[in-house]
Amino acid sequence: MKPVERPANPNFSSGPCSKRPGYDVNKLSVETLGRSHRSALGKSVLARVCTDTAELLGLPEGYRVGVVPASDTGAVEMALWSLLGARPVDVFAWESFGAGWLTDITQQLQLDDVRTFTADYGELPDLSAADSSHDIVFTWNGTTSGVKVPDGDWIAPDREGLTICDATSAVFAMELPWEKLDVVTYSWQKVLGGEGAHGMLILSPRAVERLETWAPPRPLPKIFRLTKNGKLIEGVFKGATINTPSMLCVADYLDALAWVRGLGGVRAAIQRSERNLAVIEEFVAAHDWIQFLARDPSQRSNTSVCLTLDLEADQVKAMVSLLDAEGVAHDVGAYRDAPAGLRIWCGATIEESDVEKLMPWLKWAYQQVKGD
Repeated sequence: MKPVERPANPNFSSGPCSKRPGYDVNKLSVETLGRSHRSALGKSVLARVCTDTAELLGLPEGYRVGVVPASDTGAVEMALWSLLGARPVDVFAWESFGAGWLTDITQQLQLDDVRTFTADYGELPDLSAADSSHDIVFTWNGTTSGVKVPDGDWIAPDREGLTICDATSAVFAMELPWEKLDVVTYSWQKVLGGEGAHGMLILSPRAVERLETWAPPRPLPKIFRLTKNGKLIEGVFKGATINTPSMLCVADYLDALAWVRGLGGVRAAIQRSERNLAVIEEFVAAHDWIQFLARDPSQRSNTSVCLTLDLEADQVKAMVSLLDAEGVAHDVGAYRDAPAGLRIWCGATIEESDVEKLMPWLKWAYQQVKGD
């Protein structure tokens, strides 16, 4: 039978992700609108973005947080172009975004000493093959595959190289071993349900040392430059952004941080996401026609939950369209490069009750397209 109850919030997109529960754009602090981002007010608010982020995430002493252009992609590219080339590089890729960084490193930067470790959608490459004397580039959570790195045990604490981690769908949703991560990037529109176009760049003291002691043998566009006269441009990490940010988006991000703080901090946000995943795990265990794309439960993402079904690709599309038309789940089709299936965002901004209400609709929509 067709379910009666619908999710109160049908927005399960994996980016931009759902706004937080109770969000009201009219309640944002917008005193910065129409003001220069270089004004004392503008810089103080942007500085809060950096300090509040570091405080909430519990970053180690000496780690720097900066707002940079072009979302997570811009932050990753800034790191790759500014830091790589001093040492051999190990690149781990198992879905589309990691594959993109691999392409940039080998075809755009054209680095010679690169080792590649890849895996198909649903799997992780052999992380233990990482060489601690090399720089390491990887995603923490494969947003398009639903496969995450389970822990940081494979990263040597006494490594000589840098670890560069794209963690856009993991920060604020998964426990990260910050002391083992030298560069971490993410964007506001993922776990916190913020607005797009701005990236976050977190640097360890080791990454700063690399920037100040080694110059990349390539021209860098202005928006990639993190040093001047051999020294880190500290202003980038104190609210003096490289280019003009949207102060409305900044206000939105600070609102999201305040919400996380009100939950009880990052651990509470992680637990919300994990409870959402648990709802889907229970449903999958009870139905043999639906499976997780991530075969190993320890590698199963609790944010971008990717599922496969015993349907043909056109049937999956029909199911996704049906869920959308019924107003119970928008934007839940698998990423275009991934195997046909569903991708349901389960980050902290999603209510567990909405995931619970969605599950019967999945069964109903499956039966409709399957003809059962």
